[in-house]
Amino acid sequence: MAMAADQIEAMIRTALPDATVTITDLAGDGDHYAAHVVSAAFAGKSRVAQHQLVYKALGGRMGGELHALQLTTAIPT
Repeated sequence: MAMAADQIEAMIRTALPDATVTITDLAGDGDHYAAHVVSAAFAGKSRVAQHQLVYKALGGRMGGELHALQLTTAIPT
């Protein structure tokens, strides 16, 4: 079963309450999303560590309920 965009956004916001999250359904199928996440929690962390924080927020759903996620992270300016 696929995840809804609002569910992905809610999970990320729960883990990173200050985050600005934009989710785009890339294929219109509920399985392929792009996420742009901006959070102060990313400050001082490598891009890999930033992505790991987002994947952790998704609670292991990557590769299962969530088939593909094109992820972009940033620190607020």
